[in-house]
Amino acid sequence: MPMKAGREYRVLQDFSLVPRDEGAEEYRVKGTAVVFNTPTCLYEFDGVKYYEVIDRHAFDECDMSDVIFNYNHGGKVVARLRNKTLALQIDDTGLHMEADLSGTAAGRELYEEIDGGYIDKMSFSFVVAESKYDVETHTRTITKIRKLYDVSAVDIPAYEETSISARSFFEEEYSKEIAALEQAERRRRLIARTRT
Repeated sequence: MPMKAGREYRVLQDFSLVPRDEGAEEYRVKGTAVVFNTPTCLYEFDGVKYYEVIDRHAFDECDMSDVIFNYNHGGKVVARLRNKTLALQIDDTGLHMEADLSGTAAGRELYEEIDGGYIDKMSFSFVVAESKYDVETHTRTITKIRKLYDVSAVDIPAYEETSISARSFFEEEYSKEIAALEQAERRRRLIARTRT
C-alpha cells in the first residue's frame, strides 16, 4: 500500500454488499467507515495499551469535497463523491459509506472479489487537524479531521502498515511519559539526599 506523507491510515470494520434483486446488475457495497466515541487499541508497548477515539464532531469542518473509493489506497478509482457513485452519511454513531461499483470494469471486478470473500476489510486515509491526549488512559482523541481522502477496500489490513503514523504519535507520548517518570525519580532521590 503506498503511504502518502502527512496522511494517517486506519483499518475499518468489515463492509457488506447491498443485496441484489434477482437478475439485477447492481454492484453496491456499504459499511461504516468510522465509529465515533469508541476506543480502539492502536498500539501496545511494554504492556501499555494506547487507544484512539474519533470524536462525534471530528468531521464537522472536514474537507470531504472529493472523497474516492478505491483498492488498497492506490488502485483505480471505482467510486467517488464528485460523480455521485459514492455517498457518505454522518450520524451520531459514525461515518457511513455506500458505493456503486457498476461504472467501471475495475469496480465490478472488485465487487465480485468482495462477494467471493477475497476482500472483506476497509481502510480510510485522512489528515488530523486537532487532537488531545489523556496521559492517564493513554488515549488520543481526534477532535478535528482536516481532510478525508479516501475509503478503500483492502486485502491485508496489516496494522504494521496502516498505523505507522499512529504508532509514531504514541511512541512520542511514551517517550514523554518515560522522561517524566525519570525526572520525578531524580527529583525524589535529590529530595531524599537533602534530608539525610
